[in-house]
Amino acid sequence: MNGRDSLLLASFAPELAGLETRPPPGWRAALTGIGGLTSAAATARLLESLRPQRVLFIGTCGAYGNAMNNLSIGDCIAASEAIAISVSEILRRAYRPSHEITRWPASWSLPLPGRAVACPPAIASDEEDAALLGRIADAENLELGGVFAACHMANIPAAAALAVANYAGHDAHAEWKANAESVSRKLAETLQRLGVFSITDKEC
Repeated sequence: MNGRDSLLLASFAPELAGLETRPPPGWRAALTGIGGLTSAAATARLLESLRPQRVLFIGTCGAYGNAMNNLSIGDCIAASEAIAISVSEILRRAYRPSHEITRWPASWSLPLPGRAVACPPAIASDEEDAALLGRIADAENLELGGVFAACHMANIPAAAALAVANYAGHDAHAEWKANAESVSRKLAETLQRLGVFSITDKEC
């Protein structure tokens, strides 16, 4: 350990599942706010003020329902990378500048299955859109790209653990409302059981 606390982030308090009031020893908990731009700005501010030794973002995600990803509600995953993407880009109706960074890999490891996570500008509520995004990633989370981008720019190791709360598509919101609390609690318990909050710098 280098004497600095690690930083535990989530977009809003319920996804910390109680860890906001009782963070593990050596950790501080904070919120990024909801949405990609808000999370990037909030994370950058927190990194500047706290200079943590590493960052762990936790939260919920929506799984894309393609046959290959094989994710179920309640599954806990590690984000192998965050990918900024939109349906318009996939359909070639929009493009990004060639020098824009749109992929940020996790920079420390978690003992969970690694999955690519798309970070679209909004939640996919259309089945066809979800299928298109499922060609790029296994799941979606709005905030992760902003968190990883800020951490990469600050050269601070970052990882993310997510629990599947819904399938992307027209029932996403109803499923998320039904499952978010229980899967967030399961994720927090899983991380503690696996000893993630005890991982040292040398193990990252």
